[in-house]
Amino acid sequence: MDVSQWLEYTLYGNPVAAWLIALAITVGVFLVLWFIKTVVIRRLAKLAEHTKNKIDDFVVNLLRNRTKGLFLFIVSLLAGARYLHFTSGVDLFLAKLMISVVCLQGALWGTGIITYALSEMLERKKAEGDIGGIGAFTALGLVAKVGIWSIVILVVLDNFGIDITALVAGLGIGGVAVAMAMKGILSDLFASISIALDKPFVIGDYIVVGDQNGSVEHIGLKTTRVRALSGEQLIFSNNDLLESRIRNYKRMQKRRIVFSLGVTYQTPHEKLVKIPTIVREIFDHQDRATIDRVHFKTFGDSALIYEIVYHVAVPDYAVFMDIQEEVNLELVKKFEQEGLEFAYPTQTLFLEKGASFTESPS
Repeated sequence: MDVSQWLEYTLYGNPVAAWLIALAITVGVFLVLWFIKTVVIRRLAKLAEHTKNKIDDFVVNLLRNRTKGLFLFIVSLLAGARYLHFTSGVDLFLAKLMISVVCLQGALWGTGIITYALSEMLERKKAEGDIGGIGAFTALGLVAKVGIWSIVILVVLDNFGIDITALVAGLGIGGVAVAMAMKGILSDLFASISIALDKPFVIGDYIVVGDQNGSVEHIGLKTTRVRALSGEQLIFSNNDLLESRIRNYKRMQKRRIVFSLGVTYQTPHEKLVKIPTIVREIFDHQDRATIDRVHFKTFGDSALIYEIVYHVAVPDYAVFMDIQEEVNLELVKKFEQEGLEFAYPTQTLFLEKGASFTESPS
């Protein structure tokens, strides 16, 4: 048998010459793809080193590290197979194989993108000092990766004609059962993710929840830990915490203070009129506080009540207490100078002249 006859010899419905051409196409496509992965990407990496943008570095690393050689080989093999003529069943199998390989490679790229986005987010959180959401974002990334691979595996199985209806139904029922059994844990997990994304508070914030208060020390996947002023650690369930009304004093831009003082009923009118002026003069010497209003508010049981409202420029509680102390001391000093008396709970008994008292029978 000479060469021409050998090349025309039919093997699985295709002459040997066609098989050789298909092999050459396969080798050529594989070499081109391998050249792109090695040489071209290496040159792109050198160019990316001279830019400040991190995206190009990420794309280069993604294509270099997460593009598998098996994927390149199968793509090359399928490209060569397109030159050959097979039965409709074989062609259908090759098409399904191509779709499956692309889906699996896409899953690798997708998980790589999630890993990169998660690492960038965590680095930014650490740089900002906000480490409370690290656990939540890590769990969110894990859930996203599991979701991607679950979808890809189901697509591949369905692509090869495997009935996934029963599998999906079983997974759904199993998922519902697991969700019911882990209802508390899952609710706290999603609450942790919500805290990380919405940021109602971060580590270091001073919060008040109901009658409990303190500084946030740790935000975990299930619980948030708060250090109370008295020293003990308060542990809140994340879900219960989000269902409560939270007052975050760290977010306060300025502090509004309302307090009252009372003077005796024997204070003459001309001195009552002076009190607002006295209070305003005291606040004129305060750099960190501004007076809002001073009013003679009401007649109390044993005092004439004035209400004073002022604003502290900083939210720090210690600064507020320092200012309040200075204001109180100045009020005592000014009232002594003006002959004004602070009121305190007293009762005055008036006896009518000539009144008599009789002892009631027991």
